[in-house]
Amino acid sequence: MTTTLIVIAVLVLFVLVVMVKAVLVIPQATAAVIERLGRYRTTAAPGLNILVPFFDRVRARIDLREQVVSFPPQPVITKDNLTVSIDTVVYFQVTDPRAAVYEISNYIVGVEQLATTTLRNLVGGMSLEETLTSRDEINNQLRGVLDEATGRWGIRVARVELKAIDPPPSIQDSMEKQMRADREKRAMILNAEGQREASIKTAEGQKQSQILSAEGAKQASILAAEAERQSRILRAQGERAARYLQAQGQAKAIEKVFAAIKAGKPTPEVLAYQYLQTLPQMAQGDANKVWLVPSDYGKALEGFARMLGAPGEDGVFRYEPSAEEPPASRPEEDDASVAEWFDTAPDPAVAEAVRAAEAVARKEVPSPLAEPPVPPLGRGADPARELGGPAAPGGGVAEQAGPPYA
Repeated sequence: MTTTLIVIAVLVLFVLVVMVKAVLVIPQATAAVIERLGRYRTTAAPGLNILVPFFDRVRARIDLREQVVSFPPQPVITKDNLTVSIDTVVYFQVTDPRAAVYEISNYIVGVEQLATTTLRNLVGGMSLEETLTSRDEINNQLRGVLDEATGRWGIRVARVELKAIDPPPSIQDSMEKQMRADREKRAMILNAEGQREASIKTAEGQKQSQILSAEGAKQASILAAEAERQSRILRAQGERAARYLQAQGQAKAIEKVFAAIKAGKPTPEVLAYQYLQTLPQMAQGDANKVWLVPSDYGKALEGFARMLGAPGEDGVFRYEPSAEEPPASRPEEDDASVAEWFDTAPDPAVAEAVRAAEAVARKEVPSPLAEPPVPPLGRGADPARELGGPAAPGGGVAEQAGPPYA
């Protein structure tokens, strides 16, 4: 009985082992190479696979996903005999598990060695500067060579990237110095350009300022000269009218004096008495030391009385007043040509000139550094007209042929 149980147990165990050996489950994105009695039989697909126990076995399990392998830095000599250290990263995928197992013993080592040798061939024909600036070209050439060489291994190379290119420390220091010198050079160039632009802008501003100052001084000089001319004309007209009035007044005063003398009918004795009263006043000067009274003074007065007077009943000559007084007339009525001298009304042209000068003086001059506003006169308006002067054909303010205000 015990022997029977042992045999049954052995049979059950054998069946279980056979079942385990006969059933093979492959995960997704994985393939298994199956051999039967040492020869390739098939490639097991993902899922449930049935094997012949003790005859079929799994030679290798291959990952069908794209794999990323980073290779250690490789020393490479460039065309200019400089040794650089280059790190590479290869992206590849197994497309034929049978070829990956039977065509090469270790496809990862094969890809690494092939990438190293190809990289040395490519970089050996380039200088250091070309190597640093030709990453895309090196990547494309590496990918083409690796993809062609690994195609028979059942491997497809998707991408090859140069992760780092490290030149020797001495060369790296020289490159840093060169880069620093280039940056300082560019900084100095930019600084010089900025100073040049600032100087140009400053000069332009000074130029505009001097032009505006000159235009303002010119307008001020023109207005001052015109004001001085008008002032002199008005002053001369006033002096002319004043002198004319003074002469008219003196003439009227003389007429009144002579009329009063004639109306008073003076005698030679009165004239002699007046003359004697005038003599001390005539002798009051510092230069008058001696005064002589002429001996024929009486005869001179008598002749003066006879010439201007008429003999009275007592035989004494006296002045006779004129029958009628000279007509009193205004100076402007004597001559029509001088009537305008005494016109005290303000000149409309002068008032207009003063208003125009005040408008120009109060007008704000735009800054030359600010953006010029659109002129209200339309496109192409001359800014010189904003200062009050006519525009010249070539720009600026033209010289005025005569005074701006009449």
